[in-house]
Amino acid sequence: MDKGTLFYKPHYDVIVIGGSLAGMSAALSLASHGKSVLILERHNLPGGLATSFVRGGYEMEGSLHEMMSIGPKENPLSVRTYLESLGVDIDWLRVPEAYRLTVPDDDMDIVLHAGIDEDGVYFAAKEIEKKYPGNQEKVDRLLHVCKEIVDSTNYMNNHKVSKIDMVKHHWSMTATAGYSAQEVMDSMGIPRKVQEALSGYWIYVGQPISSLPFTIYGYLMGDYLTGGSYVPRNFSFGMSLAMAMACQKKGVQFEYETEVEKILVKRGAAYGVRTKRGDEIHADYIVSGVYPDAVYGKMIEPLSEVPPRAYKLIHGREESVSCFSVILILDQTPEQLGIEDYSVFDSDVPFSDEVFWEELKHPRPWHYLTTTCLNLANPKALPDGTTSLSITALPLPESFFDVEPDEYFALKRKLAKAMIEREEKRLGVSLSDHILEIEIETPVSVSHYSGQYRGGIYGYQHRMEDSVAARLLHYGEEHYIKNLTWASAASLAGDGMAVCINNGAIAANIILGWDKEKKGA
Repeated sequence: MDKGTLFYKPHYDVIVIGGSLAGMSAALSLASHGKSVLILERHNLPGGLATSFVRGGYEMEGSLHEMMSIGPKENPLSVRTYLESLGVDIDWLRVPEAYRLTVPDDDMDIVLHAGIDEDGVYFAAKEIEKKYPGNQEKVDRLLHVCKEIVDSTNYMNNHKVSKIDMVKHHWSMTATAGYSAQEVMDSMGIPRKVQEALSGYWIYVGQPISSLPFTIYGYLMGDYLTGGSYVPRNFSFGMSLAMAMACQKKGVQFEYETEVEKILVKRGAAYGVRTKRGDEIHADYIVSGVYPDAVYGKMIEPLSEVPPRAYKLIHGREESVSCFSVILILDQTPEQLGIEDYSVFDSDVPFSDEVFWEELKHPRPWHYLTTTCLNLANPKALPDGTTSLSITALPLPESFFDVEPDEYFALKRKLAKAMIEREEKRLGVSLSDHILEIEIETPVSVSHYSGQYRGGIYGYQHRMEDSVAARLLHYGEEHYIKNLTWASAASLAGDGMAVCINNGAIAANIILGWDKEKKGA
């Protein structure tokens, strides 16, 4: 026996590839049902993209802007409830506003807040009414439909639903499936200018409302504008550590600096993995945090076990966005710097699909940026007298494919400089004069440090024919190799940290269902 295999049991119920939020979520749920679980993580820390790091004595939030599906402790939403049921202890802080959206060339500057008043009217609908009179009732109706989408999606993630049940009990999901967010809002008589004001969150899925399935849009808006958004007091890495500690308490074996090279398959069924250092480990089931593209393209051993329809899947789906983020630690407070909002979506040109899709393909100054000031959600995150400010664009992974190595560092500094100058113009303050520390993240660094396939952070694009509703109805058909399922941003429910935690729960439920069928057979 190879010396390295002494660390492992002869056999596990489940092997999870990747200690991301999704992977740990799956492991926690499975361990809670008595399964022996092994997590194999290529990095030396848990959490994947949910991480922070220290530069110059300051802790920097590496990725998280805000979390959905948390809600207040007295009225928790799905993710808070789920994590607490698994013994994951996280101190959540409410973000002050939903977002501020500014498009100076389009006379757009509006701040929206989450929540519903005592009469059941959304605050955001009232705020829209102040700027665009005559639209409160329409927007409120829209947001109530969005909340119904949230409720239906959460139910369908954990229950099999027939087409008849869809029509009977999930009418809003049924009626809007197959339509874009723009088409649904058009049908409700919502003017395009108001639609623009309600479109800030598209950056979190990498698709404008004209092509974004309403089911995705509805979930975002219904969740964020009902329960608000939250951040962990101890940064996203604190959330990752809390989940890793809960894994340990439940008996999950967590092995770091262990990269899975192959998923072993025989007669159409996965039965184990082989690590890069040569350890062969066996299990009844495999949960993969690696994108299907990489799994079906190179990780299945032998590749002859990959059926042609699996290749059709990975070739038929397009990657969503990556990120380019400039994280600044500044030597003044937000008040001194004129920073009033936690989350700002800012565009220096009016919204245009043509501009959107074209610019995201190239490494050049981008028109649409999102800026977050961590202090305004987490006042104790930084030492007194300092500010943490993140400026982010979300280009497609392909934007950096053709960048030569000797051009890379100069290019990322050039792009960062342009983004800082944009924010300086918006604030009317020379941020450059106040920088204590700076970190620049690119699709290349995302891929290098996290192992994310080609630097993608949001899985696959949500197209009309491939929305969450469609995936839910046909998900069983995507398990082309027995005993192998998925837990990542490329999974069933899509992207984002809260959704990835949910993806882990879905993966666990799938395995528990398979196990029940096997034992009943």
